[in-house]
Amino acid sequence: MRVTLLPAGPVSFALILTLLVPPAAAAPARPGAASDATRYRACLNMSGLNPSAALGDAEAWIKSGGGVPAEHCAALSLVGLKRYGEAGARLGRLAAAKDVPGTAFRVELFSQAGNAWLLAGDGGRAAQNFTSAVALSPGDADLFADLARAHAMRRNWTETVTSLNAALNLQPRRADLLVLRASARRALRRYADAHADLAAALKLKPGDGGALLERGLLRKQLGDLNGARRDFQAAMKAAPGSDVAATAQDNLESLD
Repeated sequence: MRVTLLPAGPVSFALILTLLVPPAAAAPARPGAASDATRYRACLNMSGLNPSAALGDAEAWIKSGGGVPAEHCAALSLVGLKRYGEAGARLGRLAAAKDVPGTAFRVELFSQAGNAWLLAGDGGRAAQNFTSAVALSPGDADLFADLARAHAMRRNWTETVTSLNAALNLQPRRADLLVLRASARRALRRYADAHADLAAALKLKPGDGGALLERGLLRKQLGDLNGARRDFQAAMKAAPGSDVAATAQDNLESLD
């Protein structure tokens, strides 16, 4: 599952460079196309290293007609500055623009917008953008998983399960997706279904820390405190120093 916004994914970067620098067999590139590609690459790199400087450069570039590359760099610079709501709005507008080069890049922009809104804590706007991405790329299990995260942020557990069902139909051997669906099913008190998902996840990935943690939470909710304790201890051992271990530790202490 995608959980971060990357300054330039390989798909989007390749597509937009194709726009800026046409193949030699095509019509001659417009003057400055190669330098625009270089500027775009430099701006994206800077958005991660010095987002304030990158944003200033991108805004100046926009004023001089930088178009989609400049707008994209500006939006990702806002992510670097932790101005997530502004970034999400800007990425969403860019994704809907007519001059975006190609469906794959448009999908990436909607996905980045959704992730920015998740970072901003707005599951509703995140879901809107991931829904747009899924509509354009219905065979991408990760997009359905991202949509599920957005629904989960709003505690819309039924829609969370629906999105994870779609993801698992595409990639049924994804243990991480089974664990996520188990969590949503636990929230819906569909305990038998949650247990079945966790059994399947642990069959695919024996000893997985996330699955052990979720099984411990399920057992805790059902009143099986001894079983929960064993699972929390096993999760801490399986994933030392991780968020999984920290959550398991907190829950283990709550049993005492």
